[in-house]
Amino acid sequence: YKHQLPCPLSQTCTPALPCVSEDIGTCAKAPQVARVKVQLETYSLWQQFDQLGTEMIVTKAGRLRMFPTFQVHISDMDPTAEYVLLMDFIPVDDKRYRYAFHSSSWLVTGRGDAAVPGRVHFHPDSPARGSQWMKQTVSFDRLKLTNNLLDDNGHIILNSMHRYQPRLHVVLVDPRTDGQLSPHRNFCTFFFPETRFIAVTAYQNHRITQLKIASNPFAKGFRTTDSDTWYHHTTIQTLITGTITPSYRLKSGTNCAELVRPSSSRMILVFLSGIGRLEVPELGSLNPPCYCPHEKENP
Repeated sequence: YKHQLPCPLSQTCTPALPCVSEDIGTCAKAPQVARVKVQLETYSLWQQFDQLGTEMIVTKAGRLRMFPTFQVHISDMDPTAEYVLLMDFIPVDDKRYRYAFHSSSWLVTGRGDAAVPGRVHFHPDSPARGSQWMKQTVSFDRLKLTNNLLDDNGHIILNSMHRYQPRLHVVLVDPRTDGQLSPHRNFCTFFFPETRFIAVTAYQNHRITQLKIASNPFAKGFRTTDSDTWYHHTTIQTLITGTITPSYRLKSGTNCAELVRPSSSRMILVFLSGIGRLEVPELGSLNPPCYCPHEKENP
């Protein structure tokens, strides 16, 4: 599998949900999000991986970070408005894959496994004014992946040997009291086909291993001047995927709504319900399991 058409360096708003309102006028995106542009950083590096078939390590413990890191530059936000940034991962298809070493290619082996629990990853700086998001590169370097269906650390749960597309959601914090009545107006979704990947428990393509070693600064100890030399992937997964970070966990009783100000928590939960990432039966009594960035608990 390879993406054949080049992806534009910068993308504008693309709706993630169809318009369902009878009044077409209310289905237009809010101007604070409609003009937002997002540019993928390290685009050429993502392209190199995509040409080989990007692989991302998933572990039971979820200790490892994505590499390349998902980083973007955002422009044309309203400098005074507040926004929440979050990511999710959707299956590219309903197939399961395996790597054929004799042909150095990925092959479909059958139907994919049942969908895993949908989770999102909030950028830890959310919510923040547009001026803050636009002044520097936005990096989702705390995002971690796992294949543990029972994970309670808030990591993104994926099935190994399945293809995924990362998505970025820009959500406007609507100060209006009736903002939740039209949540589709207040967010836009961005995705870059070059960031698609297959989740694996160990790297399959040795060229991916070589490229990760060559381009990841935390793997410099494994580099060699002999381009034909590569190390067995099971011995270097930790360093070439990312740095090991301390364990983070939520304080007892913390939920998603408590991690953001009350003015934005309701809107965020409506949004999550809208994209199918959270079931919200009653908006008046929200206490969902928290899949938000973790606070480091004091020792």
